[in-house]
Amino acid sequence: MATLNKVILIGNLGADPEIRETAAGNTVAQFSLATNEYRPNGEGTYEEHTEWHRIVLFGQAADTYGRMLSKGDRVFIDGRIQTRTWQDAEGNEHKIREIIAWQVRRLSNGMPVAKAAANG
Repeated sequence: MATLNKVILIGNLGADPEIRETAAGNTVAQFSLATNEYRPNGEGTYEEHTEWHRIVLFGQAADTYGRMLSKGDRVFIDGRIQTRTWQDAEGNEHKIREIIAWQVRRLSNGMPVAKAAANG
């Protein structure tokens, strides 16, 4: 039976993307993305809950969007979940869950409207 590993997110960048090159010369960009939802708090009202996601881009997408996006931008992400495992210098194993994005679309930038108009 077929399986599916697909994630679609719309949220805001928590910081500017970090761009680096691998030893093989491939470009990698990563950034944090915040998504929000409202949950009942038991008092008849709702509280906002923010979930943070680690987004990773490779190749041309990393180069393009890593330089184009900035903190506060609202983006659409289409990708897949990946869990990566590594060992630190003391030999302790760590795991991190990442979203490997294969499609990114900037929906709006994080600039206030007046500043955006002045820039462009």
